Amino acid sequence: MEYLKKINQPADLRRLPRNELRKVADELRAFVIDSVSKTGGHLSSNLGTVELTIALHYVFNTPEDRLVWDVGHQTYPHKILTGRRDQMHTLRQRDGISGFPRRVESEYDTFGTAHSSTSISAALGMALAARAKGESRHAVAIIGDGAMTAGMVFEAMNNAGVYDDINLLVILNDNDMSISPPVGALNHYLARLMSGKFYAAAKNVGKSVLPAPMRELAKRIEEHAKGMIVPATMFEEFGFNYIGPIDGHDLDALIPTLQNLKHLKGPQFLHVVTKKGQGYKLAEADPVLYHGPGKFNPEVGIKPATVPGKKTYTQVFGDWLCDMAAQDKRLIGITPAMREGSGMVRFEQLYADRYFDVGIAEQHAVTFAAGIATEGLKPVLAIYSTFLQRGYDQLIHDVALQNLDVTFALDRAGLVGADGATHAGNYDMAFLRCIPNMVVMAASDENECRQMLTTAYLYPGPAAVRYPRGAGPGVATTAPLTALPMGKAQVRRQGERIAILAFGTMVAPALQAGEGLNATVVNMRFVKPLDTELVKELALTHDAIVTVEEGALMGGAGSAVAEALAGAGMVRPILHLGLPDEFIDHGDVAQLLAGVGLDADGIIGAIRQRFG
Repeated sequence: MEYLKKINQPADLRRLPRNELRKVADELRAFVIDSVSKTGGHLSSNLGTVELTIALHYVFNTPEDRLVWDVGHQTYPHKILTGRRDQMHTLRQRDGISGFPRRVESEYDTFGTAHSSTSISAALGMALAARAKGESRHAVAIIGDGAMTAGMVFEAMNNAGVYDDINLLVILNDNDMSISPPVGALNHYLARLMSGKFYAAAKNVGKSVLPAPMRELAKRIEEHAKGMIVPATMFEEFGFNYIGPIDGHDLDALIPTLQNLKHLKGPQFLHVVTKKGQGYKLAEADPVLYHGPGKFNPEVGIKPATVPGKKTYTQVFGDWLCDMAAQDKRLIGITPAMREGSGMVRFEQLYADRYFDVGIAEQHAVTFAAGIATEGLKPVLAIYSTFLQRGYDQLIHDVALQNLDVTFALDRAGLVGADGATHAGNYDMAFLRCIPNMVVMAASDENECRQMLTTAYLYPGPAAVRYPRGAGPGVATTAPLTALPMGKAQVRRQGERIAILAFGTMVAPALQAGEGLNATVVNMRFVKPLDTELVKELALTHDAIVTVEEGALMGGAGSAVAEALAGAGMVRPILHLGLPDEFIDHGDVAQLLAGVGLDADGIIGAIRQRFG
């Protein structure tokens, strides 16, 4: 770390001679590999942005000039160069630094970008704000090719193109790789550009075959050929000046280009080609495997687990999807660019004609599913809870209002650990249960998750099953595809005085608490329709009601229980336990849950404090 240890802020980097930046890049890449191997985190994407990060901080006067990274999981080199090198060992851990840009963490993190496709909108806002304040600073959006598939990107570009006096630069980081393999017409367009021999031949025609008097004509032919081959026309129609493509790992190409663009007014678009996993052969060979690894030995790489562990809920969903598809040819599987994350790799292999990856376009995914449902087929949309938030209008207007038969498999419900507040699925019970026609279920174990998915699929309307990240308690799944009785809860323990009504993941700690308190414990299963008859019965036979959920307390499942009692004119002491009205940072899930009182000891303590 001859160079890296001297760089505590970008100003230190800018003092170095340009011919020494290659050594900085080598040290920075080695540091990223070593750091991520010890903490886990995103690797391939960060190895691909080493040179680009150096060039941006070298050319632009950060933090006065604003950098907006999209998606933000590619910002580890940025964090290291902006004063957080010595904090990287705390990455994604409780009380440590985030794996994404975070405004409260550093003045160099100008915008939180843990979800994709927001950078151009934010950077445009910054550029217009600078103009309004009479400031000459620049706003730069660095956006991955996968993030370019979202409609919000083109809304922002359409808006930006009318301002010819702003300092806005959009950099397309084209690495032919989002999280899952990239999809869509835009990606095919970029791929044709990079492999186009016709363009390469046309570009060199004046140097190779034509005599000197005809070189001016050759130049015109080159420009004409370029216009037919590169995507310049598309971006320039939005009002951007298109430059590129250039090698994103060549500092001698990046730095002069950025310096030239810095002096141009109006919206600029730079097309940079990078390679995910650059400089680490194992990650280059398998960028998906090394996208978000846990701890590993960088000398030997990631090794497959030799001891089989518990099934994850994502695996349970993937198996169910294939089993249901085998039984019902009407099933259609949909993912918004999360094939691996949602457990759909085997489904794509077995049922390629019924598998659709729509790109990072959650709004489109929901309405696309609605369109399929209108034709009598049965779409299953596998989507993270936190990403369904992006398709909320479509969920209400296009699916629920028309009572269409769409099944929503909501992965990553509740706290997600290292990814933190941006990826936590804390709000789905609250925002789904208020929508007419919706059925909402919360799984407490692996087999129940399988049963709930079947229940949702057989229900002739919109239905959602929420399940957490990671492994369940270890309950074996049964082969038959059996459904649960609609809207019926399950009494898991009969006790006295206190009735604990637990939803989803909270059933296990509630049962432990029930043993300690001799309380009745109910696995509620359904958030909507709620088992109101059982709720009323429990209110009549117990002194107090306790609801427990791994979701937002405000408007959540516990509120549904209180509403049911109020609607029945029944007054009983009631205690609601759940996630507080605050964003919960990254860290170990068990520790985070204990921190908000959602482990067995916390439940017991809260009940004793309230009821004695």
